[in-house]
Amino acid sequence: MDISQLKEVLYGQPQFRFKQINHLLYQDLIADWQQATVLPKALIAELVLHCPLTIMARETKLPRHSSKAVITLTDGLKIETVLINNTDGRHTVCVSSQVGCPLGCKFCATGAMGFKRNLTYQEIVEQVLYWARQLKVQDEKIDNIVFMGMGEPLLNVDNVLSAIKIMNDPEDLNLGSRRISVSTVGIKAGLDKIMRSGLQINLAISLHAPTDKLRAQLMPVHQTTSLKELMALVAHYADQTNRQVMFEYIMLKEVNDNLAEAEKLAVLLDNHRLYMVNLINYNQTGKFTPSTPARIRAFQNILLRAGLKVTVRDSHGQDSQAACGQLATT
Repeated sequence: MDISQLKEVLYGQPQFRFKQINHLLYQDLIADWQQATVLPKALIAELVLHCPLTIMARETKLPRHSSKAVITLTDGLKIETVLINNTDGRHTVCVSSQVGCPLGCKFCATGAMGFKRNLTYQEIVEQVLYWARQLKVQDEKIDNIVFMGMGEPLLNVDNVLSAIKIMNDPEDLNLGSRRISVSTVGIKAGLDKIMRSGLQINLAISLHAPTDKLRAQLMPVHQTTSLKELMALVAHYADQTNRQVMFEYIMLKEVNDNLAEAEKLAVLLDNHRLYMVNLINYNQTGKFTPSTPARIRAFQNILLRAGLKVTVRDSHGQDSQAACGQLATT
């Protein structure tokens, strides 16, 4: 799919054509311009030639009726996106924001593949359109979108925000901003732009350690941002937006799941009224071992006794390399 030349193709057309095209793309979810019977035939021919709508994807079915798709971009690079079908009937799309990732977190397969380039906002939206078209056939729709795929969203914040505006716009994909979540290691410039945007999206912080020393071992990004600086940024964000912030914590056996670490994490988060913790059992990428269920429960109980809100993520797609931290292409 490539609609980067759409404005050029529509040059000289009546203004209402833009609104018509948006409706066709994002609400009717057409996959072929020949379906756009409201448009003049000459314009359809131009759109077919210059703005192809075919999304080149290879889909893999996952347990619990979820799916992973590898999308080939116009330059031949590949990204992965996942449709998570929850037990309550909701459909969540996990999207990528970069081809690869420059951060190199030790527990993440995406980081191991290195960084190729940022995605354009259209390439981000393309992932959502792919699943929206699939669900339309079943007379269903997307309920939530999470930027938890390949890449660090706030290192591509302008394109991410442009994509979110299309997702959120009532005349486009019409998804409430509170149904959109962005996961980040905590990039100051990106957080500032999100605050200034006024979008009421959900923020998730990839934390994974309660001390500077341990976080630096797991996440090279820590070399430029200390926990003190990160927590100050997040507290400011929460206070300014009055939005709940989720802290993601991957449970790595005998690395960061010691109960002493749970105590330190409770102190670090300081029972802030807008903070919650999401414990994520490690999805195999070859370097670590997942924590045991008993250790996760014990870790969770310490946080609960400290007054924190805590959830344990129900992971999908581990056996198909489609779970958190496992997305990677060659």
